[in-house]
Amino acid sequence: MQDELIARAKAWLAEDPDAETRDELAKLVDAEDVTELAARFSGTLQFGTAGLRGELGAGPMRMNRSVVIRAAAGLAAYLSAKGETGGLVVIGYDARHKSADFARDTAAVMTGAGLRAAVLPRPLPTPVLAYAIRHLGAVAGVEVTASHNPPRDNGYKVYLGDGSQIVPPADAEIAAEIDAVRALADVPRPDSGWETLDEGVLDAYLARTDAVLAEGSPRTARTVYTAMHGVGKDVLLAAFARAGFPEPVLVAEQAEPDPDFPTVAFPNPEEPGAMDLAFAAARAAEPDLIIANDPDADRCAVAVKAGADWRMLRGDEVGALLAEHLVRRGARGTFAESIVSSSLLGRIAEGAGLPYEETLTGFKWIARVEGLRYGYEEALGYCVDPDGVRDKDGITAALLITELASELKERGRTLLDLLDDMAVAYGLHATDQLSVRVEDLSVIANAMRRLRERPPAELAGLAVTKAEDLNEGTDRLPPTDGLRYTLDGARVIVRPSGTEPKLKCYLEVVLPVGGHADLAAAHARAAELLTAIKRDLSAAAGI
Repeated sequence: MQDELIARAKAWLAEDPDAETRDELAKLVDAEDVTELAARFSGTLQFGTAGLRGELGAGPMRMNRSVVIRAAAGLAAYLSAKGETGGLVVIGYDARHKSADFARDTAAVMTGAGLRAAVLPRPLPTPVLAYAIRHLGAVAGVEVTASHNPPRDNGYKVYLGDGSQIVPPADAEIAAEIDAVRALADVPRPDSGWETLDEGVLDAYLARTDAVLAEGSPRTARTVYTAMHGVGKDVLLAAFARAGFPEPVLVAEQAEPDPDFPTVAFPNPEEPGAMDLAFAAARAAEPDLIIANDPDADRCAVAVKAGADWRMLRGDEVGALLAEHLVRRGARGTFAESIVSSSLLGRIAEGAGLPYEETLTGFKWIARVEGLRYGYEEALGYCVDPDGVRDKDGITAALLITELASELKERGRTLLDLLDDMAVAYGLHATDQLSVRVEDLSVIANAMRRLRERPPAELAGLAVTKAEDLNEGTDRLPPTDGLRYTLDGARVIVRPSGTEPKLKCYLEVVLPVGGHADLAAAHARAAELLTAIKRDLSAAAGI
C-alpha cells in the first residue's frame, strides 16, 4: 500500500508543471509522509455543477495546475464533441493564489484544442465574466475563483454559451472527458495564441449597470463599502460614480485584493466577525447603509443602523426588499428563488400578479427560469438584470439596494421601515439557518441518514404536516440530496452544501401581523420558535 502510494505520487510529480507544487510533493515523498500522501491521492477532486473547488496543493485531491489543465482539456473535448470547434471561450479570474496561473493554463489548453480563448484583462468580479460570455458570443466561459471560501482554497467555475453555469447532464459529460485525459504531455499547451481582452468588455459591463436604475431616481444614500479583500472595489466604485451616488467610504483594511485575507478567518460577509471592520467604519462615518461584496463580488451583503448600532440584513430580507422595489417600479416577468429562500417572494409576486418559480439551490437553476425578471437566493445572491448577467451579481444588486435606500431617505424612511410595512402586508416571514461545518464528511451523511430513517413528527411543538425526501424529486423539481419538512406555520429544509463541508438547515416561520403595533410581539414569537426548531432539529439529526 505504501509503495503503491509513493509510486503514484512520483508519477504525478514527474508531470507536474508547477515548480512550487513539485517541491511540496517531493518533500512529502522524501519524508514518506503516508498520511498526507493518502489524503492527496485518495481519489480526485470531483467535477460537478459547481465545477471544481478545493484546497490548493499538490496531488489529484487538491487544486493545482495539473488538475486545472486536465479540467480544461475535458471542457475543450466536451465543446469539440458538441461541434463548437473554433468557438470562443472567455476566461476570468479573481485575485486568489494561483488564479492567474490557472487562467493562463486554461487559455493555453483551449488554444491547443482548436478553440479561441480570450482572458479578461485582470482580476475582475465574476459577474463581469458572466456578462462577457453573452456580450462576446462565446460558447463557454471559465471563472477561476473560490468565491467566499477560506484563503487556502481555489476553484474553477464553468459557464456555457447562454451565460449561466452548467447543470446536469453537462457536468457529468465534462467530468467523463476529464477522466479520459491520460498524460498531461498529451494535452497541447502552446505558449501563445490567445487574446487578452482590453478594457472594452468592462466598459460595456459598466454601461449595462446603468440599466438597473430608474431614470431620474434619487441617488442620495451614503454608503460604507468593503470588498472583503477581493476584486470588487474598482468596479463598484466605477458603477457608483456612473450612477451619481455619493462615493462610498471604503473599509481601508479590506479594500485591496489580498489572497491571504488577513482580517477575516472566512471572507464571507455572513460569517461571524467578517463585518466587524465595516461596522467600525460605519460608526465613524454614519452612512445610510453598509454594502459588502464577497471576494469575487457576485454576492452583496447589506447592513443597516438598528437602534444604537448596526446589523446585517439577512439575505432573505434584502431579497424581499429588492423584489418589492422592482414591483413598485412596474417590473414584469417571472420572479424566482431557490427552495431554501423565504416564501415571502412568492407572496410579493402573487400580490403583484406576477409569475413565480421555485428552483433547486444555486443560480445555475434560477438563471434558467423562463422569462426571468428577478431571482435571488438567501446566500446573498441577487440577479437584478438577467438580460445582462445570467447569474448573481453583487455590483448591480448594490446599485439597486442603494437606489431603494435613497428613495426611502427622501421620505424620511429606512429599509427597516419598509420591512415592517411588508410584514404587516404579507405576514412576518422570519428566517434563520443552522449551519454545521465538519472536518469529517461522514458526519453529514450520518445526519441525513438519521433524518431519513426517523423523520421528526414535530419541531418546536409544531406538527410536521408533510415530510419530503427531495432525493425522489417532486412534480416541479428534479432530484437533489435534501429533506423538506412543512410544519403548521413553518418550513425546514436540510441539505449538504454543494461547495463547502457543511450541513445546512434552512428555517422559516410565518406569522400573521395585525398591524404595526403587533410587530414587536410577532418578532419575539418568531425568534422563540426559530430557536426551538434549531434545538429540536439538532437533536433529531444528531448534530
